[in-house]
Amino acid sequence: MRVVVALGGNALLRRGEKMTAENQRKNARLAAEALAPLYDVGHEVVITHGNGPQVGLLALQGAAYEHVEAYPLDVLGAETVGMIGYMIEQELGNLLPYEKPFATILTQVEVDPNDPAFHDPTKPIGPLYSKEDAERLAEEKGWSIREDGDKWRRVVPSPMPKHIFEIRPIKWLLDHDVLVIAAGGGGIPTMYNEEKKLVGVECVIDKDRCSGLLAKEIDADVYIMATDADAVYLDWGTPSQRAIKSASPDALDAYGFAAGSMGPKVEAAQTFARETGKQAVICALSDVPQAIVGEKGTTIAMNAGDTAFY
Repeated sequence: MRVVVALGGNALLRRGEKMTAENQRKNARLAAEALAPLYDVGHEVVITHGNGPQVGLLALQGAAYEHVEAYPLDVLGAETVGMIGYMIEQELGNLLPYEKPFATILTQVEVDPNDPAFHDPTKPIGPLYSKEDAERLAEEKGWSIREDGDKWRRVVPSPMPKHIFEIRPIKWLLDHDVLVIAAGGGGIPTMYNEEKKLVGVECVIDKDRCSGLLAKEIDADVYIMATDADAVYLDWGTPSQRAIKSASPDALDAYGFAAGSMGPKVEAAQTFARETGKQAVICALSDVPQAIVGEKGTTIAMNAGDTAFY
């Protein structure tokens, strides 16, 4: 089967961990150990991943150097996905046969300049600030800011992905037995300007939406979102919480899921299942091999029928 696995934000940096290279290397090794079995059973694999903490770290480091203007988000994104791809490639290479080839593709993703998201920035990025500091930076740099608990953060637009420019080389690599790492951080956001030239954009594309588009365009058989939860739950965090084993996209419309956590993953799974007729899976990273065959995680498919629970 052709499989797209989207690694959640905890794949390289777990909650509460310091953003050291050593910690990220350790977590890349754990991700490689979870995904290496896919090769053993003959699957064609594309790995996508988040990069939020890494971009935030580079932005902080860049802010300390005041002699030049801070680098834009698209450039920071390109820098981080190169680093992450390198770590994942190397750790997989330590587990899989020497002759297995890998490739990390810097992936430009087109967004529409008329996307409504540009009028309503919602995606928080970077560090937390006091209200006074946030307002000062917003005035100096033209940022949009929003309250985040008792602090404030910069927010940027999160438009829908329209097109993945590197889709042809990704397909070619898969056809030649290459394990591909692509669409890191939701892809590098780009658009055509008034002169019909490609330019980078100060925004963040949702990783799960972009990964779902990638899975659709390469005709993947299954789209997997690996996260820190072992399944999609109803009534999460309450004594009555229930783990969903399987459901159709329409059945999931009856429920509400948190916009800041499981909601975007469920939406991306529903979209992929509806547009392709194939299955999407949400599961824990360590459960990916079993989740593909329906033994763990939550499977969303058109033929799944009503919601079934574990």
